[in-house]
Amino acid sequence: MAQVPQRFFDALAVRTWCGLSLRALGRAREEIDAINVYPVADGDTGTNLYLTLESAVAAVEAVFAAHELDDGAPEAADGPSLAETVGAMAHGALIGARGNSGTILAQLLRGMSQVLTARSESAHTEGPGLRLALRNAAESARQAVAHPVEGTVLTVASAAADAADDAEGDCAEVARAAYEGARAALAATPAQLPVLERAGVVDAGGHGLVTVLGALVETFTGQAPGPGAATVAHARVEPHGGVPPEASPAPGDEALAGECAVTEADRSDEPAFEVIYLLEAEDAAVTRLRQRLDALGDSLVVVGGDGLWNVHVHVDDAGAAVEAGVEAGRPHRIRITHFGHGDAHTAGTGRPPRERSRRAVVAVVPGEGLAGLYAEAGATTLLARPGEPPASGELVQAVRRAHAREVVLLPNDAELRHTAAAAAEQARTEGVRVALIPTRSAVQGIAALAVHEPERRFDEDVVAMTSAAGATRYAEVTVAEHRSWTTAGICQAGDVLGLIDGDVAVIGADVTEVAATVLDRMLSAGGELVTLVLGDEAPGTVTEHLEARVRAAYLAVDTVVHRGGRQGALLLVGVE
Repeated sequence: MAQVPQRFFDALAVRTWCGLSLRALGRAREEIDAINVYPVADGDTGTNLYLTLESAVAAVEAVFAAHELDDGAPEAADGPSLAETVGAMAHGALIGARGNSGTILAQLLRGMSQVLTARSESAHTEGPGLRLALRNAAESARQAVAHPVEGTVLTVASAAADAADDAEGDCAEVARAAYEGARAALAATPAQLPVLERAGVVDAGGHGLVTVLGALVETFTGQAPGPGAATVAHARVEPHGGVPPEASPAPGDEALAGECAVTEADRSDEPAFEVIYLLEAEDAAVTRLRQRLDALGDSLVVVGGDGLWNVHVHVDDAGAAVEAGVEAGRPHRIRITHFGHGDAHTAGTGRPPRERSRRAVVAVVPGEGLAGLYAEAGATTLLARPGEPPASGELVQAVRRAHAREVVLLPNDAELRHTAAAAAEQARTEGVRVALIPTRSAVQGIAALAVHEPERRFDEDVVAMTSAAGATRYAEVTVAEHRSWTTAGICQAGDVLGLIDGDVAVIGADVTEVAATVLDRMLSAGGELVTLVLGDEAPGTVTEHLEARVRAAYLAVDTVVHRGGRQGALLLVGVE
């Protein structure tokens, strides 16, 4: 179906562009991953770009949803402004940026946002404004990289801006010129970067940017441009000897012919870890941080501003990189990935790929303590911080990490049902048999995992796990953040709330008293096993009090206590 073309770059055009870009990256993700050889051949550039843009899309959609709900606002009929929308796009990309490529994409979007926000006196911008936005995007992204390298996405972004500068006319003409300039630059990247020439591929990050610019063309013309970036990506490059790399494979290397081979020599001097975190810090502190991280490793990219930054670096000492962030400000959403040279990434090394296991369980967990508990039981875990639900792409990555032919997926949160369903559908297209058990709490996941038997038939195992989860009532004790109406009455900020099966059932002032009331109500319907998961901020005596209460008042009911860590809720309760 053809896209309805947008005339100007306004809020609706931003929303359309983001949605089209996400779909285009979804289609191109595997291809981009496959040609990822620089700066590290870890095969995730396409996935990182997709996850980064998915976060931007979510932020843009939230702005539109807020205007749709605010029926009383006089501006509601007009929807959000261009400044609001591009600001949300840039912020969403910043907080959701993944990997080197995603971090640079976030800065490209931020660079565009800075220009478009400055022109906020108008509800939209036309060709000249889009040209300025593309120029600022390319320049700000280059400034964010400690040591810019030609033949990368930075080169492609600069070429797009150069081509746009020469374009006359409306947004459609500017977008088309930028896309064509980017495509030409992408095709030339192997001649600029030896590692690309040896592998016979174009730059993966540049391919992703061409894909995003293709979506920009579709936004303003209603038609996707052709030929697409995929045509460029598949154009093999001849090395210095003039023979395409797939023309004469070495004996025994036939299986590698035509693939993106990267030698161990290419990897031998690469840092061991990728470190990414969000940082709340002042500009001066970030300047000092750049210098320190630059001395620690490479692939340093620091993007953002106005007190919030996204820091990306490849280092051998991950702890030192995090400590540098602590000295500069407040780092959070810290992600440390071990590249596993010569181990996890076997493509191009001549070693056979690791064989898939038969079955695995993938679970989303809210705290480090539960992550350890689930891991001890054999599950692959994805840690979800309070207020930071994982995107579908992150769940897909966790399924891939499990490396199994059959996967049981436990979202452990009612709000993640649709996200988990999308991830399961994506994994099925990759040949993995996935069963989604709609667990709404981590304690239901614990019950399901307790009856998991990998040697059973898949369907039987899923039925048993689903039955155990469904037979477990769940509750949590937490603190109200603001005054609001609940099913148990009006609560004030700071009140202790007891939720049973997702609904507020008790409002009180004391954590232990509320927890005891919740447990009594749950056990009034019967039960055999009580599971208590204590958060870091809960009083340590609450579980002792509850265990004593169960022993005194409920015969033949056992109690199990776990430490959940920073899980958001003060206490999680499960009754089987």
